[in-house]
Amino acid sequence: MGETMDHSAHTGHQPRRPEGHEHGQHEHGHHQHEQHRHHEHGHHSASGATWSMAMQATLHCLTGCAIGEVLGMVIGTALGWGNLPTTLLAILLAFFFGYSLTLRGVLRAGVGFRAAFRVALAADTLSIAVMELIDNGVILVWPSARDAMLGDALFWISLAVSFVIAFAVTTPVNKWMIGRGKGHAVVHQYHH
Repeated sequence: MGETMDHSAHTGHQPRRPEGHEHGQHEHGHHQHEQHRHHEHGHHSASGATWSMAMQATLHCLTGCAIGEVLGMVIGTALGWGNLPTTLLAILLAFFFGYSLTLRGVLRAGVGFRAAFRVALAADTLSIAVMELIDNGVILVWPSARDAMLGDALFWISLAVSFVIAFAVTTPVNKWMIGRGKGHAVVHQYHH
């Protein structure tokens, strides 16, 4: 009967904070803790890369590659260039548009141009390179696809098939990279 009981749990009273933990400092510490937890969460989601994340990253690269390649083919054909200079222009433009799509998103997040460019290089270089290698390799081994003109059905069919194969090969590469916190995992931290 003579025991004193702690009723703070029942009455809603909070125990007094130790000195130096005024509201502002507590908020700051809480914010740092949340950032640390968010950073750790990024590592967990990176190590648990899903096929959906990988396909999204690959589709992103494929979009830039497709724009660049078709534009390169149109320009090369319009200027009467041969296969090699036209293909080189298409590859150059594929990288340009692939990087540009990533840059646009990262710049929108408020990152400076130099930092955003480094993010785009880290995120897209391997993905675009694999995609271009597969895509151009398919065209190279396809009989008469190299010589097909823009007005030929074979040009568009071979291009579509090469993109599908490139997508299928590049998706596992992107999944592997995202799973290691590289590639498009670098970009995801700017899309919150």
